[in-house]
Amino acid sequence: MNYFSSDFKLGILGGGQLGKMLLTETRKFDIQTYVLDPSDEAPCKTGSNRFFKGDLMDHDTVYDFGKQVDVLTLEIEHVNVEALEKLENEELKVYPSAATLRLIQNKGKQKDFYKANNIPTADYQRFATLSDLKQAAENNEVAMPFVWKSSQFGYDGNGVKVIRSAESFNGLPEGECIAEAMIPFKNELAVIVARNPSGEIKTYPVVEMEFHPEANQVEYVICPARIDEAVAAKARRIALEVSEKFNHVGLLAVEMFQTEDDEILVNEVAPRPHNSGHYSIEASYTSQFEQHIRAILNLPLGNTASKAAGIMVNLVGAEGYSGNVVYQNIESILGKSGVTPHIYGKKQTRPFRKMGHVTIVHEDINEARKVAEEVKETIKVISIPQTPGGGIQKPDNI
Repeated sequence: MNYFSSDFKLGILGGGQLGKMLLTETRKFDIQTYVLDPSDEAPCKTGSNRFFKGDLMDHDTVYDFGKQVDVLTLEIEHVNVEALEKLENEELKVYPSAATLRLIQNKGKQKDFYKANNIPTADYQRFATLSDLKQAAENNEVAMPFVWKSSQFGYDGNGVKVIRSAESFNGLPEGECIAEAMIPFKNELAVIVARNPSGEIKTYPVVEMEFHPEANQVEYVICPARIDEAVAAKARRIALEVSEKFNHVGLLAVEMFQTEDDEILVNEVAPRPHNSGHYSIEASYTSQFEQHIRAILNLPLGNTASKAAGIMVNLVGAEGYSGNVVYQNIESILGKSGVTPHIYGKKQTRPFRKMGHVTIVHEDINEARKVAEEVKETIKVISIPQTPGGGIQKPDNI
């Protein structure tokens, strides 16, 4: 099939920042894109050939959208799987497949999948409701502390909480959940796997993730991970095994724990471009976004090696600020060598909302990490304060 400068239409479910960065690659290749997203202010709205506003969980909306395209992919997992199954039955190519997505959407099913396939993962128990979990905790059937995870619709640190006492349950939703054993670990790692329908498969280098202690969000992604080569090889081997068991097509981000004994445990996966691969836009021969397009169109996969060490810094809304966004001191970081900011196009900031990221590339990973710290301390994602009369007051140091 001729994908380039043709009538071919690629559909993307979700119009957020991942979709926006995918569109950079489709525009490079002159591939037509249709995007479906529930928000009128979705970052993808201006970059796609056609934008449709609609509910990603509504069967008819997703089905009707899919009927207009030749290949359908996604940038968010929270979509109506029954609609994807119907489209597949009518011979539309959907990547990742509905079967893969159904396993991954529910964290309980995902954990059962690892157990059934002998993929190393933390011990866990599944519960139909939060009340059932509370009762089990009261009966000492679940040992505290443990990690509570919502089985569905968790993202960016939402849907995850460490439970240390009965009070920790306050404010949690009542729905299906899992209780996962706390793992003493050295590092949180990730490996992105690319696979096309022909079965060609490649992994990116192992990355190391540093998390914000309160928001449970990644603050820094470091590539390559500062770990022993034998541990890195084991992580890549397990990631390949996970990909093959899921039989996924496209990208699969495999998040892992490196234990104190250098064992690798799979935490969870995302069947799409992922925050842990943003560094690849500047630091890799083939960015994760180009690779996703190559994979779902069954094109040859690109070189996953890095050209230089890369560190990604997440730009999230500062605490105490909500409203029209301002990127304070952004000029200062633009003056630094090897520093590239990416602004996602979200007009409204709120505490810990992902608003952009910054990539730092350098020959020396330790020097890159120092610059990343400087970037983190310099740029602030704040909002425009209101004057007492209701007007807008210009903040200092914009």
